[in-house]
Amino acid sequence: MMISVIALSVLAVAGAGLVALAGMGILRLPDPLTRASAVSKAAALGLLLIIVAAMIAEWSVRSLIVLLLVLIAHLVTTPLSGTALARASYKSGTARAPVTTVDEPAEREARKVDESPED
Repeated sequence: MMISVIALSVLAVAGAGLVALAGMGILRLPDPLTRASAVSKAAALGLLLIIVAAMIAEWSVRSLIVLLLVLIAHLVTTPLSGTALARASYKSGTARAPVTTVDEPAEREARKVDESPED
């Protein structure tokens, strides 16, 4: 009993800390690309830990099924939405902060133009 309370507490605090870190990333990071990356990764892992803590706290079949479905839905949608937001931001031209020095998509596009045969 004591071990499950300790595990529950550690998981819940770690998950809440990661979600808080994702929130700080939104406030502190310089551009939408890094913000989307921080939020999608930290929030996904943070919520995963919180859901696992909820599974430990409530051991009924119904709650485990519901929490497992929530976990799967979250782990599928969070990375996809983060990527979609980052792509939309990049394509709109608002994505780059002055401190950003590497722009791989633009470098790939420049290589394609350089390698294309001249007419």
